[in-house]
Amino acid sequence: MLKSLIQNIRYYLKNAFDRLNNHAYKKSVLQAIPFWVASIITGLIAVVYTKLFLMAESVTRYLYHQYAWALFILMPVCFLFAWWLVLRFAPYSKGSGIPQVVAAIQITGPKTDKQVSRLLSVKVMMIKISSSLVMAMGGGAIGREGPTIQIAASVFKQVNDLLPGWWPKVAKKNMIVTGAAAGLAAAFNTPLGGIVFAIEELTKTHFSYFKTAIFSSVIIAGLTAQGILGPYLYLGYPKIFDLSGYIFFGVALVAIISGLLGSSMSKVILVILKWKSRFRFTHQHVLYVGCCALTLGTLATFISYDILGSGKDIMQTVLFSDDKYVSWYTPILRIIGPVLSFTTGASGGIFAPALASGASIGSMVSGWFELSETNTNLLILSGMVGFLTGVTRSPFTSAILVLEMTNRHSVIFHLILAGMISSVVSILIDKHSLYDHLKVQYIKELEVEDIKENNAEPAK
Repeated sequence: MLKSLIQNIRYYLKNAFDRLNNHAYKKSVLQAIPFWVASIITGLIAVVYTKLFLMAESVTRYLYHQYAWALFILMPVCFLFAWWLVLRFAPYSKGSGIPQVVAAIQITGPKTDKQVSRLLSVKVMMIKISSSLVMAMGGGAIGREGPTIQIAASVFKQVNDLLPGWWPKVAKKNMIVTGAAAGLAAAFNTPLGGIVFAIEELTKTHFSYFKTAIFSSVIIAGLTAQGILGPYLYLGYPKIFDLSGYIFFGVALVAIISGLLGSSMSKVILVILKWKSRFRFTHQHVLYVGCCALTLGTLATFISYDILGSGKDIMQTVLFSDDKYVSWYTPILRIIGPVLSFTTGASGGIFAPALASGASIGSMVSGWFELSETNTNLLILSGMVGFLTGVTRSPFTSAILVLEMTNRHSVIFHLILAGMISSVVSILIDKHSLYDHLKVQYIKELEVEDIKENNAEPAK
């Protein structure tokens, strides 16, 4: 028996060495290494960024409870500084970062490396982190998830650019798509969400061409983050059992309201950005950013602190405390906050704020009917899916993200239903998502910059 075991071991070792000597196999391994290296770097950056973001948010919370008047100094200073960082050093690091990644994927080609580098680079990554942290410190209603996606895509692109000439060719588009998926997985600790996001939102190419790269990169980036932060859930384990038979009607109602409001918020953001594009003088931008900060500070001081921050505290409060029902004005505040923060031109994501807006809507609707704790929790999760879908038009990504954040697989059909209903009703406000509109805008801006540069070059 021992002799047979030794023979089997020799057989498998021989096959392994034969495979290593196979040129195609070595090429596949070499092509995979950049993905793995970039995934580890992404996971490490995501961990550090998460810790810094939480610290930045705690500054605003501390001042609000100790010296509320200080917000009227801190917020304008932080908002203006965050906006200036983007304007001065990396204009394409503004906002969420997801439209920039989608634009980079669309235009990537042999002759567009310069354009893609404006959207994804080390400088963009550094300013993205710096500006969003300053905004978070100033109480901006922003998230870190969208920025993490642009940061991760920049990391993957940079690793690809550093490959020596003799290295087997790796498609830059595949690297960027994979980086974005790994970034979302590391930010939310949602590996399936990262994969579905890559399929549904980022690419129209055939998935089978680089599915192994996405799977392995998402897993490595997620494991790297988990190795440091631990196997955490973004939200936790809300109680969802003994649901009422009629709760599907509540899910549909919340999905309709949150989908319409999510799409409406996106429309308002686009209208404001279009209006701001007519500004011709710096002082106009400064005045607008300052007014946004002071408006948020005033509403936070005299109405509710809920308007500030990413909104994760609201989600945890309504899901895990006895305070299940928010005030009627909370959803309004959670829409005003992201609108004013996002349109400043500083860095900051909209994923987490959208989830918080949806959670407040689900909580409010549940309060109308005084539903039980478990039914309320389901409507809160449905609102999160619905509102995020209204913004992104990615119902399956939204449903899977919320599912993985709470580990409540028993309600997957409820969440998918909420996403699909929201996706349909959102079309009544706008046929396209916020990201689609911004992607087109960024591509046009890049084309204008190229034309200006070409006209400025001296004739040869």
